[in-house]
Order: sequence, then structure tokens, then C-alpha cells
Amino acid sequence: MKNTMMMSAMLAAFWTLAAPAALAHEGAHKTAATAISTEEQLFGRQGDPANVTREIRVEMSDTMRFTPSDVAVKQGETVRFVVHNKGKVMHEMVLGTMAQLQEHGAMMRQHPGMEHDAPYMAHVKPGATQDIVWQFTRAGDFNFACLVAGHLESGMKGALKVGGKAAPDAAAAPRSEGEVRKVDKAAGKITLRHGELKNLGMPPMTMVFRAAEPAMLERVKPGDKVSFVAQKVEGIFTVTEIDAAQ
Repeated sequence: MKNTMMMSAMLAAFWTLAAPAALAHEGAHKTAATAISTEEQLFGRQGDPANVTREIRVEMSDTMRFTPSDVAVKQGETVRFVVHNKGKVMHEMVLGTMAQLQEHGAMMRQHPGMEHDAPYMAHVKPGATQDIVWQFTRAGDFNFACLVAGHLESGMKGALKVGGKAAPDAAAAPRSEGEVRKVDKAAGKITLRHGELKNLGMPPMTMVFRAAEPAMLERVKPGDKVSFVAQKVEGIFTVTEIDAAQ
């Protein structure tokens, strides 16, 4: 009995002394897990979840494809990619330039057992979902891919378009009326026959514009009468808004 009481007292003393250290250790892990990297990449930096303005769901499958395979965001946006693996093998989504992805993919083929981890990667087990929170600080054309050995080579990649920031006077840009003459989804362009564009100093004519968002081109077809906003974004004539004419 005496021995039992003595053992209980010793265990109680041990946990009293150990608890603060254990809590401190746990706290250190929590701090590390929530720390946001300030390292800047060519395609942006890790984003703060509190600043997320949009969520984009991306699905990965064993057909070695991403859905969607083309993503468009704005410079400065903080996006949460919700990456789901609906396949039966491991897949991953890695952001980067194509040159970086190909170089990293070659390394993974040489060392298939190598583990890699970064804020711009999501390694997702079959049936699971992971997030990437990323701030796109630079405009340009980038990519994403699965770097599991052989997957990139099988076509598991996507295009990531980071558009320029909206023009400062976007809210003041006037709407114009026009008619859709051609829609080129592959090039992200639309041809409009329009009246005078006073904000651009353009007389009535037929012009080719870049579409600010690919989704705009899904809403219109040749022959449609439209109301639109045209601006010069990064020196290029761009349609920033478009709707059916009332």
C-alpha cells in the first residue's frame, strides 16, 4: 500500500513538472504551423487566410487531368485553392513557372522517394482535400502541375493566368454599346463593332479587345448586342465588363 501511494505521488509530481514543458512544446508546433512565409516567388507568395477574397475548387483525377485546367486570377488577389483528389492514387498540385515545374519534376523522377513541401504545394491522398492559400503579387502567365513521377509527362498540368490590376479609374469608365462580331476563346479575345469610345479616344469602328476574364467569353456569341466597358489595361485594349444590351 505504501509503495502504491509513493508511486502515485511520484507520478503526480512528474506530470506537474512536465505539463508546462509539454504545453510549451505544443505551443511551438502551433506557432510553426500558422506562420506565414514572406519568401517571394516569381509567381507570388504565401497568402494570409484572413485575406482570402476567392476560393477556387480544383479536382485531380487518375486520367492525369486537373479540372479546371485553366485558372484566371487578378494581380494582388489572395486565393484559396481547395484541391480535391478524386482518384485512387496520390496526386499533387504545385504552382510555378513551367521551367521550374519541369526541373522539379525531373528531380522527382530521379529521386521518387524524396519528400518535398512548400506553401505553393498540396500533396493529396486519394479521396482527400487540401488547401493552398496564395497571394498573386505579379501579373503573368504561370502554371500548375502534378509532380508525382510520370504525372506531368502524362499531361497533368494547367495554365494559370494572373491579370493586371484594374485601372484606377475603373469605376468611372463609361459603358458603350456594340455588337459581337467574333469570339476567340483560345486567345482570350473578342471582336466588337462599336460606337465612339470617348474614354479611349476611339471613333466608331470594329476592334479586337482582350477579355479581362475568360468567363466573359462564355456569355456572348457573334451577333449579340452588348453593353460593355472598354479600358486600356497594361497598354492593351481590354473589355473589363460585358452584358447583353437592355
